Amino acid sequence: MQGQHRVAKYSLGQVVRHRNRPFRGVIFDVDPEFANTEEWYDSIPEESRPDKDQPFYHLYAETEATYYVAYVSEQNLVPDASGEPLEHPEVMEMFGDFEDGRYPLVFHMN
Repeated sequence: MQGQHRVAKYSLGQVVRHRNRPFRGVIFDVDPEFANTEEWYDSIPEESRPDKDQPFYHLYAETEATYYVAYVSEQNLVPDASGEPLEHPEVMEMFGDFEDGRYPLVFHMN
């Protein structure tokens, strides 16, 4: 499958949660395959390191305690069924109001 890009399962503005970690987020960018640093990739424990040949998602992520930006492989994401909006402060800079489980993209004119 090397050299072939899979179609991303999730889309911009969609709310997802991590399969194994206690956070959820909204997707604000998608890479068709791994596009982060080798240092970042090598920092993942080998037994849970995802394949590079799959979509990776940039998320405005949040836990009960904090907000941050996450970079997550498709295999580690599941749709968020909570129906709850996120509190992440950067979400409202890029997206419109939460509706039907997702955020619509908003284009700001400068």
